[in-house]
Amino acid sequence: MELIGSLTSPYVRKVRILLAEKNIPYQFTIDPPFGPNNQVAKVNPLGKVPALITDDGQVLFDSRLLAEYLDGINAPTLIPAPGWARWRVKRWEVLADGISDACAAIFLERKRPAAQQSPEWIERQQKKIELGLQVAAHDLGEKPWCEGTSITLADITLGCALDYLSFRFPHNSWRELFPNLAGLANKLVQRQSFIQTAPKD
Repeated sequence: MELIGSLTSPYVRKVRILLAEKNIPYQFTIDPPFGPNNQVAKVNPLGKVPALITDDGQVLFDSRLLAEYLDGINAPTLIPAPGWARWRVKRWEVLADGISDACAAIFLERKRPAAQQSPEWIERQQKKIELGLQVAAHDLGEKPWCEGTSITLADITLGCALDYLSFRFPHNSWRELFPNLAGLANKLVQRQSFIQTAPKD
């Protein structure tokens, strides 16, 4: 099994953590989609990571699809069986991915020449992050995990989003504003799967 991705993408990291938590062996090929001479489009026509080549040569892409696929391999199960627990976990995934989407959008916009940047676009993305964190903090409340009594895809995806926010915008004060999210993040970064996949340029 070969995973193609980057060392900074929260979506790639989500998949790498799933692979680690489920003890699935794989080869990791680093090929950032914005890097020079990248080959990502040869595997994913959308030119995005992560992309996965399975042992039998099938190609899958998009972290949400890969999460569904990988959860069917090995224990533990990180996505609940069909029912409301499953949909709550998937809702967490969509919310956390949306926070990561907004962070990435701001990061890329700020890489453009100053005269071409849109303050309105940046403000719109910042609002998504702010509201997304508010909802995440409210829904987490005093619970030890996003859903149930142990780690699930919900916690993994949220942890990746929170770490990515700190990685790209280290001065963001989300930890002070949302101490319950900070508590979950602190617990997650102590896991070997998170330590091994910490984002790096």
